[in-house]
Amino acid sequence: MSLLSRRRPMTLEEAASLPRWRRPEALLALMAFGMPLSFAVWVATLQNFVVEVAAFDGSDWGWLQSVREIPGFLAVGVIAVIMLLREQTLALLSLAMLGGAVAVTGYFPSFTGLLITTLISSIGFHYYETVNQSLQLQWIDKRRAPQMLGWLLAVGSGASLLAYGLIVATWKAFDLSFSFVFMTGGIATLAIALAARLLFPSFDAPNPQTKKLILRRRYWLYYALQFMSGARRQIFVVFAAFMMVEKFGFEVHEVTALFLINYLANMFAGPLIGAAVGRWGEKRALAVEYVGLICVFLAYGGIYYFGWGVLVAAALYVIDHLFFGLALALKTYFQKISDPADIAPTAAVAFTINHIAAVFLPALLGYVWLVSPGSVFLMAAGMAGVSLALAMLIPRHPAPGNETIFVRALPAPAE
Repeated sequence: MSLLSRRRPMTLEEAASLPRWRRPEALLALMAFGMPLSFAVWVATLQNFVVEVAAFDGSDWGWLQSVREIPGFLAVGVIAVIMLLREQTLALLSLAMLGGAVAVTGYFPSFTGLLITTLISSIGFHYYETVNQSLQLQWIDKRRAPQMLGWLLAVGSGASLLAYGLIVATWKAFDLSFSFVFMTGGIATLAIALAARLLFPSFDAPNPQTKKLILRRRYWLYYALQFMSGARRQIFVVFAAFMMVEKFGFEVHEVTALFLINYLANMFAGPLIGAAVGRWGEKRALAVEYVGLICVFLAYGGIYYFGWGVLVAAALYVIDHLFFGLALALKTYFQKISDPADIAPTAAVAFTINHIAAVFLPALLGYVWLVSPGSVFLMAAGMAGVSLALAMLIPRHPAPGNETIFVRALPAPAE
């Protein structure tokens, strides 16, 4: 088969005749595996890198995280880019950008250097995540979406587990440097992006996507849930692992061991989470997530107010991440209520909305952290409470025209 014919876009019906390893689901799985190889390395080692090498304090760390979220806030720019590039191509280019930036992070141990490498890697990460979410919802059938998204969560967790396991096993034994670890993880992601480009044809989704900015009133609840999710999640992403280093003195291999346990749990829980969303429905799944997160964030605060120890903090970190896995219900909720042509532009708009608070919140809370770290986690508990109230507005059977409980309910689909 010639390169030209191999690159002719294939419909999903045509793709069904391909070997399983070349179908759209396999490409989604390969990308889900490739992204964490660099991102997990970056997350696992960055806290120690900025403290031990770049001498960051909580305020510096907050500013770095705010800069990291700027591309997420500007994810709406994906709409302009997909006028020139296919979404599949943009996903792979973004993956390569993430890998390249992570690969060189260790060579720039200064505040300015880390701002630049973090910004570049963040553009790759957030544009990849935006387009990847769009492709998932376009390529996966609604009936199989919860289970398939759960399996993709497990694949990503397995890749993170591999990266963390290698760091734990080799960091002390071979006296690895930060620059070597960053370089290895980044190159691994670059290699997978290249392999995905060469091994897979281009796939056409059944519904052409609207290539302009859209904001639809009937998606308002989805937008609100995305906004609260972004605000709340920033506190976990920015400060939970930082706490383990600053308060309990965790070294790189100890932080990574915690992540390893975390993703081992998620690798096995991912398919179960997908099955639970399929059985419970989005409303109940999100309610379970938000109630759990309220309890977890209150307990995080207890570490500072009541002096609870490192074992409690480590257990909370793992439990916290398990609850976040239920957030895939937000994807399937939107898939059920959306016009199929709206998926790509709304994914971009949703990522921007998700990151509105993320741009200023880490820097602002970095100053709060210097005075009262426990207060930061109490704020997160309050945000989870608002999310719970919003989740109660989701109907039992969401669909176009039945987006919230305020809309006249449509007949339940036949079982």
